[in-house]
Amino acid sequence: MDALTYEDLVSACHAGGASVLTSVTELAPAAGPHAGIAPARYTRGRNGTYAYETRFIDGRPQSAVVVDGKASQLNRVEDAIALAVHEGDPALSRMPRMRVDYGEFSAYDYELPHRFVDGHFRFGTVDGKPTTDSPVYRAARNSTPADSRALLELSPVSLVLGSWDSSRKSHQARYRSCAVGEIIGVLADQSENGREPSPRGAAHKDDIAPSVRLSGPDMLALLETQKNEMSARTVTKIEQAAKNAKSGTTSASVLGLGAIPPSLDALGLVACSRIIRSHVLSFAALRQLRFGADNDADVACRALLAALALHGIALADEELCLRANCDLVEKNAPQVHLDGRRGSQRELAPLTREITGPLLSRSISEAVATAGITWEGQVFEVVGNEKILAGVESNAEDED
Repeated sequence: MDALTYEDLVSACHAGGASVLTSVTELAPAAGPHAGIAPARYTRGRNGTYAYETRFIDGRPQSAVVVDGKASQLNRVEDAIALAVHEGDPALSRMPRMRVDYGEFSAYDYELPHRFVDGHFRFGTVDGKPTTDSPVYRAARNSTPADSRALLELSPVSLVLGSWDSSRKSHQARYRSCAVGEIIGVLADQSENGREPSPRGAAHKDDIAPSVRLSGPDMLALLETQKNEMSARTVTKIEQAAKNAKSGTTSASVLGLGAIPPSLDALGLVACSRIIRSHVLSFAALRQLRFGADNDADVACRALLAALALHGIALADEELCLRANCDLVEKNAPQVHLDGRRGSQRELAPLTREITGPLLSRSISEAVATAGITWEGQVFEVVGNEKILAGVESNAEDED
């Protein structure tokens, strides 16, 4: 079968072109069909739960569980982009990006949840002045779908993966994600019981001291050796345990000592008859964007964003690292289809870096030549606000 070409992207980015490109892969538990998997866990009140949905599969409605949702799949694309940039990917190294620097650490726009309008950028400074006063940043922030050129040259991931300037008083730029993905599991048990996983046991042995009990003074003496390394909440718990000991002894489990007895408090694993990973790139969404130039230039810029999304998807699909107890393998090659409109589809070769990398490089060259954009790997540097770091420490203490 044919590999996706630059000409395919250009055709799809013209008015009336393909609506979407899809990539669907059948996955399976690495240990075999008997193995349960741990889907994405969500909170409901104080309890953890899984997200169950009804999907139309194999010609009928079936109960399914979300193994990896849209947000997680986009995060994996961003992680893959970050790693590729770090490793010197020749195409992605030319991509414009934003970076906030806190001295001890830094982060790029594709590593922050709100991308170019993330608070780390907005509350930072550029050349000693608020970032929001920077002409470069203001131009991108004032971008609209009718002219997104400034944002294309500052933070293209914000156009491809979505962003929303929700905190702004007016003129809130909002770009939907042009690429979406998910992994779902079809429940092996389609009865009501299938949506109620059995509780899973957990325990941890301590060969040195299965049970440790200490007096209050001894507890406080141990605390003093690491007090500066602990959160305020943990310190308070230990001090309270020492106080409760009074003249006797109390469990040292708050210090991380002793075995963890068996319990059935954890969410159980889920058995699935099928596990399906899917990606969708919407050319229809890309065609809503223009870049302050003629039609050929607009098409070249859309093709560039499409190539960026597809390269990110190809890189992300190289790794099936989701979470503990959710190791998966591919059962077959991804099935890739390009919409041909009016009910027709064209099958394409699976997306790999050997295909999408050169495709992105070609798209950059064409957009530079046709639209005159600047994609030279420029990094918009922002100095982070130290007050945010202080807040991070306080929040970590509250949530330990």
